[in-house]
Amino acid sequence: MNRFLFSTGIENSYPTIRLPDGVTVRVDEMDKCLHYQRWHEDFQLVQEIGIEYLRYGPPYYRTHLGPGSYDWSFSDETFSELRKRNITPIVDLCHFGVPDWVGDFQNPEWPHLFAEYARAFAVRFPWVRFYTPVNEISVCAMFSALWGLWNERLSSDRAFVMALKNLCRATLLAERCILEIRPDARFIQSESSDYFHPAEPAAQEKADLLNEKRFLSLDLCYGKDVSARMYQYLTDNGMMREDYAWFQQTGRKLKPHSIMGNDYYITNERLVGRDGELTPAGEIFGFYVIARQYFERYHMPTMHTETNLPDALRSPSWLWKEWANIIRLKQDGIPIIGFTWYSLTDQVDWDTVLCENNGKVNPLGLYDLNRRIRPVGQQYQRLIEQWREALPAEKICLHPDSPMPDLL
Repeated sequence: MNRFLFSTGIENSYPTIRLPDGVTVRVDEMDKCLHYQRWHEDFQLVQEIGIEYLRYGPPYYRTHLGPGSYDWSFSDETFSELRKRNITPIVDLCHFGVPDWVGDFQNPEWPHLFAEYARAFAVRFPWVRFYTPVNEISVCAMFSALWGLWNERLSSDRAFVMALKNLCRATLLAERCILEIRPDARFIQSESSDYFHPAEPAAQEKADLLNEKRFLSLDLCYGKDVSARMYQYLTDNGMMREDYAWFQQTGRKLKPHSIMGNDYYITNERLVGRDGELTPAGEIFGFYVIARQYFERYHMPTMHTETNLPDALRSPSWLWKEWANIIRLKQDGIPIIGFTWYSLTDQVDWDTVLCENNGKVNPLGLYDLNRRIRPVGQQYQRLIEQWREALPAEKICLHPDSPMPDLL
């Protein structure tokens, strides 16, 4: 397994949204993208393109039926097939939603319930080694509790801190449970890698604040001490000193088992106005600069865990641009161990961040929804063929205190 991790993913978001008529519905991307019907074919396409690693997970809301109650029928079939095909899953256990019976991310009991679910998964599939316990914690907390778009649809700093705390606690508790079953497990925490640019001098302070807040989810998960301003923000909005101390102790203990996953899209950089309004900035710094910022904060092995471009014609050039960033980072000594084009197929309704149920296909996959390869898929296939043997994975210690001799 001493190879660079070329990866893709099966998009499996499943938040709840409220339609204009007031009805709450579940948005299940695996359903919209026809994965439930065509998963055999999807796994075949992963192999055909030359990909050995797949970001993939069970539909959590359909699998965790209640405390201690699980339906593994779909997972038994799909994970058995992945193992048979020698496709290594990076298991995505929670992707933007929880089962209806849990409620939402404001539920303080959910982290322990989720940890039990993670343990049950690890017991059932002990051969699985790579996990993303909770996908994009920061995005999930913002969309659900700060911007009022998904799940609990709240819009306050206090709700955001509660969601952030529960998501991070769920991640660490799940990691601890998985390690009891699989001591050599590795956790690739996929997180949005952002930057906020002041649109004018009057917006500098607001941009600085947002550039501190972008690190909060990883700070808590990795036990990184936050600034005085961020500590005041957290405690002013409901985090107890005991909570913070727990994250410091637990995050530092589990960090040696982790690989930092950085997601980067053309939408990850934003302009901040004097009133705090955010508008798209496009690619200003790019992945190279922002990934270095994250590495210099945490000093961890890194993986580019998501990128795409919702433009079938421009996607191949975006792929090569992101790949050039990977090569430069490795040449500069950054221990970057993998790359992901996300996702395998086109997605549906991400142009409205899943807030509208329009059925609009977003052309950003390696394949379209008819499972026909797109130009970016052909480009990725060639890239993997050219670089697979030329770019070995890093054989490095995860952390000075890591009990494991190397990364993979």
